[in-house]
Amino acid sequence: MKNKSVIGYAIFFAALALFPLLNDPRWLTVVSTFCIYSVVALSLDIVLGRAGMFDMGHALFFGLGAYITAIMNVHFGLNILFAVPVVIIVPALFAILLSMPIVHLRGDYLLVATIGMNIVFEQALKNDLLGLTGGPNGIFGIEAKIFGFYLDDGVTIYYIAFFLLLATLLIIRNLERSKVGRALHYIQEDPIAAESLGISTRFYRVFSFALGAAIAGLAGFVFSIQYAAVSPEAFNFMTSVIFFAIILVGGKASIPGILAGTFIMFVIPEIFREFATARYFVFGLAMVVSMVLRPEGMFPAKYGRLPKYVTED
Repeated sequence: MKNKSVIGYAIFFAALALFPLLNDPRWLTVVSTFCIYSVVALSLDIVLGRAGMFDMGHALFFGLGAYITAIMNVHFGLNILFAVPVVIIVPALFAILLSMPIVHLRGDYLLVATIGMNIVFEQALKNDLLGLTGGPNGIFGIEAKIFGFYLDDGVTIYYIAFFLLLATLLIIRNLERSKVGRALHYIQEDPIAAESLGISTRFYRVFSFALGAAIAGLAGFVFSIQYAAVSPEAFNFMTSVIFFAIILVGGKASIPGILAGTFIMFVIPEIFREFATARYFVFGLAMVVSMVLRPEGMFPAKYGRLPKYVTED
């Protein structure tokens, strides 16, 4: 089974690596966005699928990364390279500050709190916060230029998104095998038992928010240079709902599930774009049927024998 998984991953990523050879600009953009959305969904899965916390405001951190890039480049004339550490650190800090008061909440209460944070963020963008966010129209004219080379070519942006996806998957795989990953698993299964073993549930939950936000912020950076513009509509509450649905449809804490969920929620509607709004009726019906038949997702995570318990040093 493990060999089959390795072969499956190898085929999938080989296909992605060779995809630009098709020389189709429209689908190159679609698959680039697929890679970016997969990264954001994987970052949300750290909070939802691995720490077991309902977060429906994750587009906030995705938007922070995009807007930080746009503001630094357009308003302050800085090269986009200077934005890279900022789009990682600032969303992580915001996640720590925002999550610390709410990580003790459970279920619907945490869900409502994260929804509220996303709505506040969207309204701040629309109201042109500090005269920097551009209001409802957003910010245009991002200059993606590094060492004298422009990154406005579709193939270049595609491979940036592709390698970001590979890096994110490497981070997730290392997380799964680390002390932190095991601690998050125990917290999700039984937080009381985890506390009795010396695992600080508060610390690891805040950490999961921070790590997820940092990765989402970096995805926002790539998203902003792909479209050379940002606007509030790209990071609203409905965007968070899409990422949340990706995980539920694909399967929590499952890398194949997240990738499949992103394909189902984003790529399939693009395939049937010529059917206009009628495609959403069929798509929504298919989602309902899939959740009835596969309530744990299309590719649910498979847990084997649990590793040894983790205690705080």
